[in-house]
Amino acid sequence: MRKFKFRSVVALANMKLSVKSAAIVLASSALASALLGLFRDRLLNSYYLGTYPTGIDAYTAAFTIPDFMFFILTSGALAVSFIPVFNQRLATGNKKSAWEMSSSLINLLAVLTLVTSILIMIFADPLIRYVVSPGLDESGMILAINMTRVIAINPFLFSIATVLTSMQQAVGRFIFYAFAPAIYNIGIIIGITCFTGGINIFGFQIFEGGIMGVALGVILGAIMQLIVALIGLFGLGFDYDFKIYWRNQGFRTILRLLPPRSLDQGIDYVNALVSTNLSSRMGAGAVRSFDQATTQHTVPVNLVGVAISTAFFPKLTEELGNGDKKQFNDTFRQALRMIIWIALPISVIAFFGRGYVTSFISNIGNNDSNGTIASILGTLCVAIFAKSVFHIASRGFYAYQDTKTPFWVSIVAIGSTIGMMVIFSLMNWGVEGLGIAQSIGAVFEIILLLGILQRRSGNELLNKAFWKGVYRMLIATAITGCVAFSMTKFIPLMATDNSLVITIPKFLVISAISAGAYLVASYFLDLKEAKPIFNYIKKKLFKNVK
Repeated sequence: MRKFKFRSVVALANMKLSVKSAAIVLASSALASALLGLFRDRLLNSYYLGTYPTGIDAYTAAFTIPDFMFFILTSGALAVSFIPVFNQRLATGNKKSAWEMSSSLINLLAVLTLVTSILIMIFADPLIRYVVSPGLDESGMILAINMTRVIAINPFLFSIATVLTSMQQAVGRFIFYAFAPAIYNIGIIIGITCFTGGINIFGFQIFEGGIMGVALGVILGAIMQLIVALIGLFGLGFDYDFKIYWRNQGFRTILRLLPPRSLDQGIDYVNALVSTNLSSRMGAGAVRSFDQATTQHTVPVNLVGVAISTAFFPKLTEELGNGDKKQFNDTFRQALRMIIWIALPISVIAFFGRGYVTSFISNIGNNDSNGTIASILGTLCVAIFAKSVFHIASRGFYAYQDTKTPFWVSIVAIGSTIGMMVIFSLMNWGVEGLGIAQSIGAVFEIILLLGILQRRSGNELLNKAFWKGVYRMLIATAITGCVAFSMTKFIPLMATDNSLVITIPKFLVISAISAGAYLVASYFLDLKEAKPIFNYIKKKLFKNVK
């Protein structure tokens, strides 16, 4: 009976979702993951940022190389290269080819990432000492090296999970794909709360604990995430084979598409590597402060840009696969307008409420650290909007199975960003200069991407109606900014506000009133994105009125 119930629940979770339902699921999971990430970071910062900044800097730096190798070998590169080709095979009823292609990818990536993980373990010392964080002191350096060797297995575990979840995403299954990152955060939280005090089995202490326990939690989270991805395969009919089918045409197509996107991902992460290198030279705690601000600014990007563009991507590829470019243009504009409409007010509210947001993850009684993180977050607020738009702009190319153009655009944009970071560092702009460079580079990148897409469509993609809508969104955003600024003055963040019970209600009131002002402004400016919300409100309020 229990087995039947378990199967029923899994089967229900694995149902194919519509674009709207998928977007809701992805946004909800991103929110859940963000809240768990907030709790994770709050625990870490309260334990270490104020008392052991060198240790928390070392922990942050330890992720750099493993994450870099995962991004360059797998990550989003696989999803955008794999899904269009996988869908083509399923659309023609060629499941055998689809399973052979999937098995080949799993096996190839498993071998590549396992070798990579071993190499990271071997060369962790010179990589950390001379590339990632040369500014750390000797104790922080040794700690970062040891934690890098522990976390080095992540690319292997993540890559297999990514292939499995990409298969599910391709057929419209989003539940297990969406909630896997939340499971990963739970593993890290277990590491913070359970492993840092040491591990004892039958009275024998097999692990002394400390911040290294958090690294063990990272591995636990990666394993749990892989298990969730495996459960998501239930009912898919995947016929795995322990073999690489080099002659499979779909597999060859993916191998041809992967390098440009992989290099694109790698170049993006070079940006993070340079940021870590530069911030490690700016004093104890600077690496962690910049990482925390960067993490905070990616939360709305994932909630809006990634969730909406991921939900729309299968539909975009399907429309191009059917040769319907007009419908593709309409769908792309719809997704882009939706992202812009949501991302603009979020960026403004994040700017004026940055102090409140920082207090959620850095309640350590150290106002200097909190102020630094908030200051950096303020410089990244423009990047919230730009990076949200980037995800749908880049997928416009991937739907065409064009991974080369975004790659060359990234080379130009990331190169410019890195150049600005170095210059701003030499000008002693501090960690905030790194954030300013990130925002300028992100805006530059979406201008290039959308400009090329517009030209490729014969200037039909972004029409006059689209630009008129964006103009009205900017007016609504300006009104929202005035309201948000006024609310932060009316409900100020006090130096004594060290509890979430105090800061969260304040931030929610500011956000709710500011968002309400944006909705009202959008309605009177005749923005179609606001109309469904007001129609829903009217329906609920006046459902009993004839």
